[in-house]
Amino acid sequence: MKIRSAEFILSASSPWQFPPPTLPEIAFAGRSNVGKSTLINSLLNRKKLVKTSSTPGKTQLINFFNINDKFHFVDLPGYGFAKVPEPVRKQWQRLIEAYLQERESLRNVVLIVDSRHGATAQDRQLKEWLDYYERPVLIVASKIDKLKRSQIQKHLKIIRQDLGLDTTPLAHSSLENGRRDEIWKNLNPWLEED
Repeated sequence: MKIRSAEFILSASSPWQFPPPTLPEIAFAGRSNVGKSTLINSLLNRKKLVKTSSTPGKTQLINFFNINDKFHFVDLPGYGFAKVPEPVRKQWQRLIEAYLQERESLRNVVLIVDSRHGATAQDRQLKEWLDYYERPVLIVASKIDKLKRSQIQKHLKIIRQDLGLDTTPLAHSSLENGRRDEIWKNLNPWLEED
């Protein structure tokens, strides 16, 4: 995929703030600090379009990005160990569920799992929820550069088993461009015009 333009559109804290559903959308989901923002920046070949942080819970709103004026990438708040009050966490959950369940223009959800730790109970729960609502999902194992080369296939196999997948998850490292190309190859069919 050749990225000619990539720009931030808006952050939404409620469904009425979402942009009109006129372009196909790919959403990025995963636990806090799993590397959602890093993956989006890597796919778009940008360093700082999406803000990254070592602090879990940095993304607190649903962030929309316009890519090539053809589709949107959507960065969802992370779930898990973000240090936020319980009412805020529940608000995030309602917002994310409203987006994932009702958004007409949503074509695919990229569920990102930390390759070092495998799928969490929350990863499994989200995968089951997406399957129940018949939302297409692409599983990406992040941070494989933190593993020894000899460990990568073993960790991918564990994630595959944890999530009950038919295929091996795609591996991502922001240090290896070839892996980015493989992810694009899997996303492109969801972005083609109807």
